[in-house]
Amino acid sequence: MVRTILQRPDPAVAATALVPSPVRIPGELLSWRRIRVGCAILLAIEMAVFLFMAAGTHGLIVPLPTPTSTDFVSFYAAGSLADAGTPQLAYDQATHYAAEQRATQEGIEYNFFYYPPTFLLLCALVAHLPYILAFLVFETGTLLFYLLVARHILGDRNSAVLLPLLAFPPVLWTLGLGQNALLTAGLFGSATLLVDRRPVLAGVFFGALCYKPHFALLVPVALAAGGHWRALLATFLAAVALCLLSLGAFGWETWRDYLAAAAASPAVYQSGRISFPGFINPFGAVLLLGGTPTVAYRVQAVTILAAAAFVAYVWRRGLSLPVRAATLAAATLAALPIGLFYDLMLAAIATAWLLREGRCRMAEWEKIVLAGLFFLSLNPRSFSEILQLPVGPIVTLGFAAYVVTHVVRATRIATSVDDTEPLRQDGHPTDAHPEANEPATRTATVQAG
Repeated sequence: MVRTILQRPDPAVAATALVPSPVRIPGELLSWRRIRVGCAILLAIEMAVFLFMAAGTHGLIVPLPTPTSTDFVSFYAAGSLADAGTPQLAYDQATHYAAEQRATQEGIEYNFFYYPPTFLLLCALVAHLPYILAFLVFETGTLLFYLLVARHILGDRNSAVLLPLLAFPPVLWTLGLGQNALLTAGLFGSATLLVDRRPVLAGVFFGALCYKPHFALLVPVALAAGGHWRALLATFLAAVALCLLSLGAFGWETWRDYLAAAAASPAVYQSGRISFPGFINPFGAVLLLGGTPTVAYRVQAVTILAAAAFVAYVWRRGLSLPVRAATLAAATLAALPIGLFYDLMLAAIATAWLLREGRCRMAEWEKIVLAGLFFLSLNPRSFSEILQLPVGPIVTLGFAAYVVTHVVRATRIATSVDDTEPLRQDGHPTDAHPEANEPATRTATVQAG
């Protein structure tokens, strides 16, 4: 039997004959050393910009005609109303705006709050702290959470990997604007990291996304298509538990007012009160290009259906975890009914999975594509305003297209392995579970690269 195995090539290795070797540019234009140096320079620039933004927000650069704030004030104001025993007033714009001004100063621009009461649980917790301290604790905590998860996805404990993770431009925008995209990326990344090994815990992380439910839009599709029933059940139970906890803490009136506010929110998004260049989904692209809201909704609906079908196909095929996770992250980004430029943090999770999956066979053109998307994500809102083109949606669809190339490659390898299965005569069929075949596949890809 041993002799027979040695005489027969491993199916995964044989399959790589059908996969073209990456085209290599002499001198390796984007070597790891150059990437590391470039990210270090970019991070230094971004930190300077962040400090400039912080100083400008407080009028330390030039006098401001009107006071400014960050999006975090919306979270803090909602939490302070909950702590005061009036959580339902977080969804009353006049009262919520007054709470925002009390937290900062009068005359700031209003920041909307359309989050469900499940997020109000966290807001109420941080609102016990003074405003500036609450901001620092929330943003620092979610940043560390994102970095921890991303490093585990990459499987690289080298501290140098922190440079590209920190230099990814949406990190700066999330911190500068006081948003929660780092928390979303951390939850999403944790769930995908655990879905095969610890499905119940993965479901808890997926369920926690109910604080921003549109980010979990395709999760049931992926889990059902892949047969991850324990994770799917845990996702449902975790979301229900958080909803019941918020119901017990804040009462039915809060949920009623939230549902009324959420039902009225589309009018705000399609009115332009939230700048169209800041959107990263096809809905925003249509509006920016002059289309009507009706057309924008139809285009977004088609995108959601296409993204769901793509996710179902990939997870049903049982491809490797990196490919499945990257597909879910990238497709979710495209399917978001509402997505703004800082939400591109989810692209960092998709990219981290692809780098883990293809680190031994990444062609130079792939590095160039990622560098181009990295550049466009520097400031998609301003780029869109200058060019009058939907740069944010282009970045989103660019990441999705990049994932598609990996899916095609992984599918061809998987199909080839299936075709060459009869070559094995050791009496033991290849394990059908995707992660069981991952070492062989990874060995094959090294030889292909």
